[in-house]
Amino acid sequence: MPHAPHHADAAADVAADVAAADLDAALRGGPFHVALRAAIAARGLPLQRVQHHLSRHGVKVGVTSLSYWQQGARRPQRPESLRAVRALEEILRLPDESLIRLLTEADADTADGQPTGRSYRSYVQASDILDKLLVELECPPDDGLHALGHHERVRIGANRELLGRESQHIVRAHRDGVDRFVAVHHGDPGCSPERMTLHALENCRQGRVRRHHETGILVAELLFDTRLRAGDTFLFRYAVEDGTAGASREYVRGFGTPGGQYSLQIRFDENALPTRCHRFTRHSAAAPRSGRQELPLSRRHRSVHLVEPRVRSGVVGIGWDWE
Repeated sequence: MPHAPHHADAAADVAADVAAADLDAALRGGPFHVALRAAIAARGLPLQRVQHHLSRHGVKVGVTSLSYWQQGARRPQRPESLRAVRALEEILRLPDESLIRLLTEADADTADGQPTGRSYRSYVQASDILDKLLVELECPPDDGLHALGHHERVRIGANRELLGRESQHIVRAHRDGVDRFVAVHHGDPGCSPERMTLHALENCRQGRVRRHHETGILVAELLFDTRLRAGDTFLFRYAVEDGTAGASREYVRGFGTPGGQYSLQIRFDENALPTRCHRFTRHSAAAPRSGRQELPLSRRHRSVHLVEPRVRSGVVGIGWDWE
């Protein structure tokens, strides 16, 4: 058995190299909770020891909170919590601002227990339900339409709720016989799809409608009353009245395939103006946020907007902060 210790040392070295590589990747790409978990694992510290080191830095954080942070169930946001993050960078021997940067950029599920947007789990659940609803409406994966332009106007009410939105689509058919479009509205957490209303405004009429309460999804057919031929263009407009959830903090739009121009305008009630607004993107629902860019809020017009000259597959949206 003389060589066993050498094998054990080699295995330990390999494990350490893997942990270091995982940490390096997590610090570069996030999200925050993955990087924190990788940093704690790379240092080989149990959470009780991390808590002890934090207390020596004059910061009090419970083991439960640390566990929630590294699971992504909560994220640090209060001043004391942010002090803890900066202390963790020192305790875990990380570059300055590495965790703070990820905390700002990454898509966190919750903020000290308060929702800041939909979690990845909710997107996955909604995607599964949406697939089932589309099957009910006999909607094929390829609807036969290519997006040339999509312009959305979203209204936020006096109680900070998503009042509704209006969408105008310009499309081109890439096969014969296309005669409808399936519109999808995903309300904010806590919404009531059964209380939402869809309005066919221009060049379309409402067909079948499906709703799913738990995920907040409304799916509706918009019938064109004409059959497009391959190469034909078509313009139609519809709106969804919502106003059934609590405070809204972001609006996102997902694109399965590349397309034409997309514009998004968020208009706020004069009695509910946000403090800051920003644009963000995701390559997929599972990916961390990227492409963060501060957006100016026009206080005269109470609105903020973005324009994507050519849409890529993924997610683009506008987020905002309330006081």
